Parts: sequence; C-alpha cells; structure tokens
Amino acid sequence: MSPALINANPVVYEKKERPVRTRPGDAAFDEYATELIDQLEFDCICIWFVLFLMFLHHIRDIKDPEHPYSLEELKVITEDAVEVDDKRSYVRVTFTPTVEHCSMATIIGLCLRVKLMRSLPSRFKVDIKVAPGTHATEDAVNKQLNDKERVAAALENPNLVDMVDECLTPSFE
Repeated sequence: MSPALINANPVVYEKKERPVRTRPGDAAFDEYATELIDQLEFDCICIWFVLFLMFLHHIRDIKDPEHPYSLEELKVITEDAVEVDDKRSYVRVTFTPTVEHCSMATIIGLCLRVKLMRSLPSRFKVDIKVAPGTHATEDAVNKQLNDKERVAAALENPNLVDMVDECLTPSFE
C-alpha cells in the first residue's frame, strides 16, 4: 500500500517566463560571451537586482518532495520571499508550505539550505524561515532549519541526503 499524500491535490501555478538556460557543452553555450552583469556593474541597484534574481534562480526549480512540481509552481517560494543583502553577506528565504500541517516542511527547508550552501560563496549567512502563520509547528521548524548542529546531523543521514539530492536534481525544463 502506498503512503497517503499530505496534500493530494495541490494548487499548481504557472511558471514565470525565463531565459533559456545553456550548459557547457551545449551548442548555444559561449563561455566568452559578455554576461549581463558586466553591463550592469556601474549601477548598484541593478547589481542588487541581479544578485536577487541569481538567488531566486538557484532555488526556484527545487522539486517538492511529495509532488512532481517545483516549489515555484506550488507557490512555496516566490520572489517576495527572498531577501538579499550583499553588503552584509546575508540571505533570508521565507517559504510557505502548501498546507498548515505539512510534514515535509523541514525537508523543503533543508533542500533550500543545501542548495544555497552548494551554490553561494561561504561568506553568506543563510536564514531559512517558514512564513509566519503558515505552519502548525512554525517555531520548531524554524529552529531546526537554522541550527547548524541539527542541519549537520540531518545531512549525516543517507536517506535524507538522497531525498534532498532528488529534490535538487535539475530538470532543465
């Protein structure tokens, strides 16, 4: 018997339009092409915006542990949920579980933390939070997600690491 889903019928939203991604080895990939950030470096506001989009780009395609949809498609992550302060080397991501009693909230938060740990320079302090009032055990989840020892212990569990890696596997869709 298969386990019952916590949220069997989540609301799925349309993904926002984005530029086509290219990878080294693709015919369209040009490692010597001028990148957009080079053209915007003169303006601090534009650099902040590019950084903000870079952070969002890293986490928007993380897959939900229960469903074949991304966190963006389920509105677990939105643009408004990402705060970036480059001068203070600080990033805060606030996510909204699809249901108040979501048992996958800690897994989702762990996926966000691991993706940012793997993607960002080590100078950044990352805070992962559940949006206020959106989860029954919000304080406990926030405490667990922002405690270095608890995160390290979770990442020593091979079953959790496999689940996180499955959620972080890119789809390139």
